[in-house]
Amino acid sequence: MAKYVFGVDIGGTTVKLGLFTVDGTLVDKWEIPTRVDEGGKYILGDISESIDDKLAEKLIDKEEVAGVGMGVPGPVKEDGTVLRCVNLGWGVFNVAEEMSRLVGFPAKVGNDANMAALGEMWQGGGKGYKDIVMVTLGTGVGGGIIIGGKMLSGVNGAGGEIGHIRVNEDETETCGCGLKGCLEQYTSATGIVRMANIAINNSDRPSSLRNVQYISAKEVFDAAKNGDELAAELVENHGKCLGTALAQIACVVDPEIFVIGGGVSKAGEIIINTTEKYFKEYAFHACRKTKFALATLGNDAGIYGGACAVLEE
Repeated sequence: MAKYVFGVDIGGTTVKLGLFTVDGTLVDKWEIPTRVDEGGKYILGDISESIDDKLAEKLIDKEEVAGVGMGVPGPVKEDGTVLRCVNLGWGVFNVAEEMSRLVGFPAKVGNDANMAALGEMWQGGGKGYKDIVMVTLGTGVGGGIIIGGKMLSGVNGAGGEIGHIRVNEDETETCGCGLKGCLEQYTSATGIVRMANIAINNSDRPSSLRNVQYISAKEVFDAAKNGDELAAELVENHGKCLGTALAQIACVVDPEIFVIGGGVSKAGEIIINTTEKYFKEYAFHACRKTKFALATLGNDAGIYGGACAVLEE
């Protein structure tokens, strides 16, 4: 009977790995470099080798392992086929089949944001719920949708790409996806900095942010907490933009809870408060009581989600 499961989160620079017991206890976690040279052809082999080394170190037989779940930065179909991961150099191929062949036990593969959502549902901010939408506010804006405890991948593996919902028809700058006016352009860490610089350059209003050489999202939220009016306005607009988008999402998936994570979420309750305020204002009446919570697993959400994906099968 299986006692253990591996969770893997493949990033552009490092691969995070975790060994868990089947009840969700993290036994060990470690990282290896992501070798993206030659089209990322070494990545899966390196992961397999690292897993084999860990099994040897812990004296665990492969018969005791339920499988390995992996999150990758790109769209993934239900069967584990990756549809191009630009950051890894991967084209289109079935990662789950290849990984399973290498390690000798089942492999489950999903988009990294969906995996993080699954992790937060299993052991994090969404624990106790089966219908959640996770929003990751980092360099970009990602999302993961879990319905009935299962990841919503979508036909093209693009389920949960909430960062590219259009929220501004008048935007002139282009988003990284090639479109204009995406949620990501306003509510990501880079989006917050962009909006702060626009606000500072287009007015002569006093603000402590004018004394900061390199403005970061953290600086904006800290200034707002300290009573800076311009920063408070930026935070308010951030909450309005995000809350409005989540109200639209609630009309489609009607989750029990929104879990907000990513580096920007470290600002804490100020994000929950402003986002929830505007969500309640714009949401369909039946959805207005949807709960909000901060993610709690941080950078480990992906490995937890990978492990959960295998056990939920």
